[in-house]
Amino acid sequence: MLLGPGDDAAILKAPDGRVVVSTDLLIEGRHFRRDWSSGYDIGRKAAAQNLSDIVAMGADPTAIVVGLGLPGDAPTDWLDALTDGFRDECALVEATVAGGDIARSDIVVLGVTALGDLGGRAPVTRSGARPGQIVAIAGRLGHAAAGLALLQAGRTEPGRADTGQVEPGRAESSREYVGRLVDAHRRPEPPYACGPQAARLGATAMLDVSDGLIQDVGHIAAASGVRISLDPDALPVPAILAEAAAELGADPLEWVLTGGDDHALAATFPDDVRLPPPWRIVGRVTEGEGVQVTGRSETMGGWDHFRE
Repeated sequence: MLLGPGDDAAILKAPDGRVVVSTDLLIEGRHFRRDWSSGYDIGRKAAAQNLSDIVAMGADPTAIVVGLGLPGDAPTDWLDALTDGFRDECALVEATVAGGDIARSDIVVLGVTALGDLGGRAPVTRSGARPGQIVAIAGRLGHAAAGLALLQAGRTEPGRADTGQVEPGRAESSREYVGRLVDAHRRPEPPYACGPQAARLGATAMLDVSDGLIQDVGHIAAASGVRISLDPDALPVPAILAEAAAELGADPLEWVLTGGDDHALAATFPDDVRLPPPWRIVGRVTEGEGVQVTGRSETMGGWDHFRE
C-alpha cells in the first residue's frame, strides 16, 4: 500500500498490472447475528469470505476496503473489535485494510471489497474444466453448517477461541465439540495458501465453496459445459460432525454436500497432476451437464439468498 487511510482514496501497488476484485454484502439478521457472534468474529468472517474469493482466482490478496452501516447505539468497543477482526484476518495473507466509509443504519450492514494480485499468473476461472479431469477439495466442509444448526437449536456454548484448548489428558466433552463447530460458523478458516498453489499446479477451474459444495461445483459445470461427478466416499465425515448430527437428528453428509460458509476451495486439475495435502480428490469431470453424487438420486441444493 503506497498511501493508506486518511485521504479521499488509498493508493495501492499493482505489480502484475492487473487487479483482481471481489465484493460481498453482509446484513445483520441475514448473514450474522450479534447475539451469536462478537464484533471480532464478524470482522474475521467478513474479511475471510472476500479474501477467499481472491485466492479462488489463483491470486494473492493485497487489501480490503470496508463500507459500514452502524446503529447509533452500537458500543465503541464492539466497533473496535470489528476492526480488529478485519486486521487480524487480513494479516493471515499479508493484506491490509486500506480504508472505507461509515454511515448510520438501523442494523449493521457490511460491504467489503477485496483486491488481489495475480503475480503474473493466468487467472483460474470457472470455465476451464474438461472431461477426464479430476475434482479436488482443500479445506473443511460442513462445519459451519453444523455450527449454524447447533446455534439454531439453542446450543450457544463459547468456542475454543473463548475457552482455550482442552486440558491435557481430558477427553473432549460435548460442550467442547459444540464450541468447535459454532466457532466454524462464526469464523471460517479458508485454506488461503491453496489458491495460488492450485494455480501453480495447473488448476483448470476453481472457486470457493460459500453456498454448498453441490451448488458451487455446479457453477463450474455450467460455466465449463461439463458434468461433475462427486464420490461421497471420498468426502469423509469428521467425528465431530457425526456427533452433532446424532444430537440433532441430521445427516452429516448433507452438511458436507450442501453446507456453506466454510470457504473451502474446489478445483479441477488434469488427471496426471500429483496433488499435495491438503488437497484431496473427490470426483471427476465427465461429459454431460450438472452435478451427480454417486449413489444419491435425490436433488440436494445449497444456499440461495432469494429462497426461504
